[in-house]
This record gives sequence, C-alpha cells and structure tokens, in this order.
Amino acid sequence: MSSFIDLIINRARKLNKTICLPEGDDPRVKAAAKIIEEKGIANVVILGEETSNEINELKPGLAQKLFELRKKRGMTEQQAAELIEDPLYLGMMLLKDQKVDGVVAGATHATGDVLRPALQIIKTAPDSRLVSAFFIMCVPECEFGHNGTFVFSDCGLNVNPDQEELSNIAVQSAKSFETFTNQEARVAMLSHSSLGSAKNSDAQKVVVATQLAKEQMPELKIDGEMQLDTALIKEVAESKFPGSEVAGKANVLIFPDLDAGNIGYKLVQRLAKAEAYGPITQGLAAPVNDLSRGCCTDDVVGVAAITAIQASM
Repeated sequence: MSSFIDLIINRARKLNKTICLPEGDDPRVKAAAKIIEEKGIANVVILGEETSNEINELKPGLAQKLFELRKKRGMTEQQAAELIEDPLYLGMMLLKDQKVDGVVAGATHATGDVLRPALQIIKTAPDSRLVSAFFIMCVPECEFGHNGTFVFSDCGLNVNPDQEELSNIAVQSAKSFETFTNQEARVAMLSHSSLGSAKNSDAQKVVVATQLAKEQMPELKIDGEMQLDTALIKEVAESKFPGSEVAGKANVLIFPDLDAGNIGYKLVQRLAKAEAYGPITQGLAAPVNDLSRGCCTDDVVGVAAITAIQASM
C-alpha cells in the first residue's frame, strides 16, 4: 500500500468506527474484514452467510422502518420484509438506524445496485445538491499532484453532468481532497481545450462550470478549461495557461463526463500501476462507498479506512 493509505489507516484507527461489508461471501471481502479487525482500523459487521444472530434479530424492526420510510413511494410491508433479506438493503438500514457508521460494497455488485438503496434510504446530505463519486489515485514514483496523490472526479456516477452539476462536483471534490490529504486543493477542470483553444459546446460547458464553482467557493484555487498536460506539466502550463495558480500544479482533476473519468482513472491504474480507491461517494447523508468489481483485498481495506474517516466528518 502507498504511504498515503498508510496515513489514512492510522487516522482511522483512532476513530473506533464500525463499517458494514454486505458482500461477506466474497473471498476478497472476507480477507479484508480479517485485516481491518486485526489492524484495528475499524469494527466490522459482515453480512451474507456469516451474518450474526444479533443482526438477524434486528431484521423485523428494520423491515418495519424501511416500510415506513418508503410507503409513500408504494412499498408494502411484504416488499420491505423481502428487501431486508438483501444484504445491500440490510446494510443501508443498519446505517440509517446508526447501528454502523458506514457501508462499503461493490466487489460483486454494479455501482447502480449499491447506490440505488443508498439514495433511497440514506439520501443526500442537507447541504448537498447532488451525489457524485471520486477516486483517490496514488501513483508510484510520481512528481505530480501531492506526492503522486490525486482526486479524480466524477468517475463513477454522473454520466453527463451539466455545467451546474459539474461545478458542484468540483467543489465537493476539492473539499474531499483537503479532508483526506490535509493539503490545499488545486482543481483543474479538464477538457480537450485549453483557455479557449477550441470553440464548441463541450468546452464551453467546462468554462461556465469553472466560473460557477468560483462563485460558489471564491477562495478555491480552480481553473479551466484546460487539457491534461496543461493541468500537470509546468512547461506546458506556462505556454497554454500562463499566470494560473492551478495549471502545472493540479491535484484534483475534474473530468467533463463519465466516459472521460472512467477511462482516465483506469488508464492510470493499469498503465501507471496506480492504487485506485473508490468510487468514493460524496454528498450522501452518511458514508456509502462503492468498490470496483475488479478490486483486490487491499482496495477493500483502504476504502473501509476512507469510509471511517468520512463517518467522522
């Protein structure tokens, strides 16, 4: 694991949070649960074949609470009783009922399957305009970002955010970067264009989103639209985006749509052998985080530690 995630794990150890792992039948998750508890990162509630009797005894009451929560949307008591047998719904209800502090899933489920019950049950935070998803990328032997650490966003949820949504994603992601690194965010709004080099609606969306983010958070260091090399490389930045506090120094990369974000993080993960933690959600009322189905045991451990820190925010 990277030095970054080691620091995250050390921070999580001090918090004594409880993390629910609904996919307890998966070997990677089982192995991660053992490591999380042995290292004192968090307490673990594991669901599946190993669901404890204590948790099983809570199911009828949680099913009734799920029914009350969703009956205006047409849910029946019978449907609630059936859904509470689904480990994902059970995990979300444990979180809603404050029996656990966070949920980590996605090793065997698609992102939509994880986030659907989260949005239905946990819902958005009172001060949040939308829920988005980012990856913490730790690139080995990298001179860019914060010692090779970046936030990439949105790489897991919003397919084609409009300019207002993109600005919200940028502000959320900056706050997340600062929470996890204790470093100032420098946010690059990525595009195929740098400072007006292309004139089209896609580039203009990023231009407007950048301005909206500046209005929403005037102290934030954010610039765009800019190409990736402009965001990272000093010499390119001096040529294509002179005078910027972000260009050539970016540590938060905001992609214009989900295609770009998903492709971008996987390229860096596979070709640069980066550690990719996420998708980490931001904007929910309580922390629920989604794993890639290609995750390894260390990824589960790292996301659990990240989730514990989110739960303390």
